[in-house]
Amino acid sequence: MSARTFLRLFTHIQMLPILESGEETLVGGQAVMEGVMMRAPHSYCVAVRKANGEIVTDEMPVQRLSEKNSIWKLPILRGIGTLGQAMSLGLKALRFSANAALAGDSVEKPAEVSNMALAMNLAFSLVFFIVMYKVVPLFLVTQLSHKFAVLNGRIAFNALDGIIRLAIFLAFLGLVSRAKDIRRVFEYHGAEHKVVFNYESGKPVNVENAQSFVTWHPRCGTSFLLVVMVISMLTYMLVPFDGFWAKLASRIVLLPIITGVSYELIRFAAKRQGSALAWITAPGLWLQRITTKPPSDGQAEVAIAALDRAMSLEAKQGGELVIA
Repeated sequence: MSARTFLRLFTHIQMLPILESGEETLVGGQAVMEGVMMRAPHSYCVAVRKANGEIVTDEMPVQRLSEKNSIWKLPILRGIGTLGQAMSLGLKALRFSANAALAGDSVEKPAEVSNMALAMNLAFSLVFFIVMYKVVPLFLVTQLSHKFAVLNGRIAFNALDGIIRLAIFLAFLGLVSRAKDIRRVFEYHGAEHKVVFNYESGKPVNVENAQSFVTWHPRCGTSFLLVVMVISMLTYMLVPFDGFWAKLASRIVLLPIITGVSYELIRFAAKRQGSALAWITAPGLWLQRITTKPPSDGQAEVAIAALDRAMSLEAKQGGELVIA
């Protein structure tokens, strides 16, 4: 794998939580390299447009974790399981799209992302995430607390820690959004949202109808990630640890629980649209002005192709389109 391909894959992996919808819902999806993954309750399809204009797809049936084991129906745990499965499918879709991009116009033994290359990229991405969003904010606030006594209080310390974490996230987002590759992914992200809106409206799903909808959607991972950051800040205020390493360990260990709680909060708010709880997803909708861009008709066509194949596979399985 070339350094450029490694960097592209790394950037896309970092963007996975922003680009995908992890909620168990009727339809949802994720933007990938030059394509879109769509998910129905029991099926999955990723569609990618190759350099020669051809749309290639990969599809398979998917069983919900809550149908495999009832433990994944429990609050908190259902969020951890659902989001874990969504990330796993997202990586599969990303790998397929990367392979399609590497293939180009070739029809003879195109280059592929190997298991080793993907594992190395995942490991690097995980280390980057821990360092940038856990170690760096904690280190900076710890150093500042030696100079400013007010930061020795648990509330002030963790409030500043959360603000720095959010600032790093926004800076990273602003930086990568300047890249041509990522801008195209944001356009496919917008195409995914438009097509999902089109489907949910009950109107015939086609390019013209899809393009009439907005690109920001309340179930987007962007909204979810911001909620995670706020819940993290509030949770850390309750953790009675003072040492740097103890705080760092607690931040890593508590991440799954914080994720599960955030999922429940988003799920609760989603069922009460128009209520005072709308403020929970509002910042994410604002931020989607960055993470989604108006797609071309061709990009909307790719998103529709992914949805059509996913829904066709769903129908073959006899699946009922209901929200669990």
